[in-house]
Amino acid sequence: MADFRASTDYQTTLAQLVQKLQSKLCFAYKGPAVIGISGAQGSGKSTLAAMLVQQFSALGIKAATVSLDDYYLNKAQRRQLALQVHPMLHQRGVPGTHDIQQAIADAETVLAGRPVVLPQFDKALDEPGASLPAQQLDLLIVEGWCLGVRPQTEAELAPPLNQLEATADADGRWRSYVNARLAADYADYWRLLKPLIWLNAPDWECICRWRAKQEQQLWQQRGSGMTDTELARFMLPFQRLTQASWQQLPGVADVIVQLDTDHQPTLLATDKLQHRL
Repeated sequence: MADFRASTDYQTTLAQLVQKLQSKLCFAYKGPAVIGISGAQGSGKSTLAAMLVQQFSALGIKAATVSLDDYYLNKAQRRQLALQVHPMLHQRGVPGTHDIQQAIADAETVLAGRPVVLPQFDKALDEPGASLPAQQLDLLIVEGWCLGVRPQTEAELAPPLNQLEATADADGRWRSYVNARLAADYADYWRLLKPLIWLNAPDWECICRWRAKQEQQLWQQRGSGMTDTELARFMLPFQRLTQASWQQLPGVADVIVQLDTDHQPTLLATDKLQHRL
């Protein structure tokens, strides 16, 4: 994947974003903060989160990042969920496959000004890894593919969106369970993420192409990964909520970063950040 981070557009947007967040969060007066970065697979969430941590740390602000992915349930827990609810829940990814109560507890720990122990998930092993040492933070940046997405209506849920839903979830049990979790504890988590930054990708085809490049990197680094066929199947459970984000997040996100097909960002003008903090 080309290093889009080195571009002038990216560095300009990063500087604008840091300035906007720093002026509005006022750490010294408002206390610790937990912000969210939402965006589809391959949109650059983890890259942006890491660079924001670097920028804020240089300003003397104790910052760290964690991914929603780091809260995935282990394989045994997802296997049990698949047996009890729906076989598709064995694959990590959608709401219901995370330890969201731990995510909520960690965010509340940071907001209370207490040291937090953040988890790490090893995707190569598909199991949780060793947690990070306890940290005292001014800022926790959470990045995740569906942050801020709200539950859909029954009418929106009813028709299958793709071939996977039509064949593996013909009765709608899987998507109804995911939707119910979005309406419950995931919504509780979203409310802790202030402000919410949204990386708005151009379209589904672009997202699949970006995610394929990430998989190519895994092959180069570890000599293993998903085949093209496996990756295409892996992406299908994410399509429903990703497409829902394009309808919902323009009215939910506090900061919108528009991405073009080459990952180049533009920070869109909005006054919502001013009013919500």
